[in-house]
Amino acid sequence: MKAATIANWESKIRPFVSRLPPKNVIARYSAGRLDFLDKLKHEVPSESYAPPEGYSRVLWGIKFRSPIMNSAGMFKNGECYEMVAGQGAGGYIGGTDTGIPRRGNEKDGVYLPFVPYSRSHSASNWLGLPNEGDEVNSERARVLRRADGCPVGWSVMGSPDLQGREKLQRLVKSMRSYESAGVDFLEMNESCPNTENGRPQDNDLANRLRFVKENFLDHRMRRLPVVVKFSVDAQPQQVPPLMDLLFELGFDGVNFGNTSTQYAKRREAIHPSERRLFDFYTVDQRFGVGGGVSGRPLKEDSLALAGAAVKYLRAGAPQQEFHVIRTGGIESLGDIEDSTRAGVSLNQWYTGYFEQFAQHGHDVYAELFADAKSI
Repeated sequence: MKAATIANWESKIRPFVSRLPPKNVIARYSAGRLDFLDKLKHEVPSESYAPPEGYSRVLWGIKFRSPIMNSAGMFKNGECYEMVAGQGAGGYIGGTDTGIPRRGNEKDGVYLPFVPYSRSHSASNWLGLPNEGDEVNSERARVLRRADGCPVGWSVMGSPDLQGREKLQRLVKSMRSYESAGVDFLEMNESCPNTENGRPQDNDLANRLRFVKENFLDHRMRRLPVVVKFSVDAQPQQVPPLMDLLFELGFDGVNFGNTSTQYAKRREAIHPSERRLFDFYTVDQRFGVGGGVSGRPLKEDSLALAGAAVKYLRAGAPQQEFHVIRTGGIESLGDIEDSTRAGVSLNQWYTGYFEQFAQHGHDVYAELFADAKSI
């Protein structure tokens, strides 16, 4: 059975499955998600789709055929490039990957805990960066057969299994491996709520970014843009100092943002019928892994933060070409148009992508742009 058929049927029964005891729901969806992704990575659309030319963007000298692509975390080990390129994605990003391979999180017999909230157009995950490591995945990046207008990026992060200078040195080594592999851009993940030491508000942030500047940015072998990704939980007053830091150190862009750990705030956007499941997953002492909340509840904050970053950029742009990316709550052409009006250069989606895939299969981007006008 095709992945699109599975996704479509699952979307129809999801409201009923969600009525089961919360632990059962989480166990079923965590296992089902892995089976679905394993099937998906072997599929390629029978016909390729290209978005309207008016949506193409050229950033850092790189052509993106539209301003929408997957977010990091969707294809951790370099899967599905040919699939999303055929679907019509404006780009592709692998990872987030780490220098040391990671199995990921497990709780009470549930491996890689994940749960969707269908009525809320949201989900929670506590995956813990499962990946096969940068040494393996940089070689996968090297051999990807590129489609025109669908550049390849990679998300990297300092391995939580290391500490201090060793952690930073291994991160830089990984960035060099992807540079050598020919990726078009890198995204440095400074906001992973599912591992320790991943928050952008850490006091050591400036030191980490400065180490990357001195040991990688200043020694790049080619014009390889490096974007830094921060949490959607960042506060508006943090945007100017974060931007100043990135300007000063020579980074090429910023992405707001990753999943959220502000459970009380996000709970307000969860449908009342799904709050028991949400609470059990995030804070209940019987399970309560926490994890990151994704999807529609992040829409307003991701737009506000990305818009504030654009406004600050326009008030005093750095010497280097610099772009703002938005992640969180993207699910329609209207969201992309909102981003464009705010001056955002690119959008990344995850939960919204899979919801649309369940409805339209490999026509997901064709349907997204069905009523498009050049913007």
